[in-house]
Amino acid sequence: MPTPSMEDYLERIYKLIDEKGYARVSDIAEGLEVHPSSVTKMIQKLDKDSYLIYEKYRGLVLTNKGKKMGKRLVERHHLLETFLTLIGVQDENIYKDVEGIEHHLSWDSITCIETLVEYFRRDPSRMEAFKAVHADLNNE
Repeated sequence: MPTPSMEDYLERIYKLIDEKGYARVSDIAEGLEVHPSSVTKMIQKLDKDSYLIYEKYRGLVLTNKGKKMGKRLVERHHLLETFLTLIGVQDENIYKDVEGIEHHLSWDSITCIETLVEYFRRDPSRMEAFKAVHADLNNE
């Protein structure tokens, strides 16, 4: 399993490739707010662990393993944003909160959250009941 730092890089690389068709060291560094030399070191580690193929001065390509993990990480991030929105977390806190918790939840917990989100989506009246309880508790 990749470390939390490796996950951040894989998620960023996957998103860049999805959006632009490529991921440059400078784009990764900017997106993660790190130095390009740190990106190069991590890319070399991800290459060694078979998440991507990196050729100096030529760029990088995600392997199937890297694509699968990158997609899974992007989906996890989106799910947690959706979940926090559903339960009433203020918009200005969502991104920071997701960044803070996403690496600390097991995949089992993620699956349970996914099931709960789907439960609310299938029957909007359940969501309305939850919101009513949430409002009552906040007004006490």
